[in-house]
Amino acid sequence: MTTIQELTKKLILFRDERDWDQFHNPKDLSLALSIEASELLEVFLWKTPEDADPEKISEELADVFAYALLLADRCNLDVHKIVEEKILKNSLKYPVELSKGSAKKYNEI
Repeated sequence: MTTIQELTKKLILFRDERDWDQFHNPKDLSLALSIEASELLEVFLWKTPEDADPEKISEELADVFAYALLLADRCNLDVHKIVEEKILKNSLKYPVELSKGSAKKYNEI
């Protein structure tokens, strides 16, 4: 079992012990994920990146990962597989020789 699978299993156990599965449909998990990502952004608001509280970053990032893992599970997606596929897809869109050191979008390189 991978670390991702282990974490997902722990999250599901935590959720199920509280009978929260009834609230964890793809729409609401997506909304929660977006809200937590916004809370992560708030940690950096009006600060330099160096001034953001590392503990708050850690907490909010953990929430983002937790909801992402629960959403992937709900949608029967293998996180390892979909991330590997996305890396491959992006490597084709952003070949090193055209994109190295550039922030341009794939249709601009």
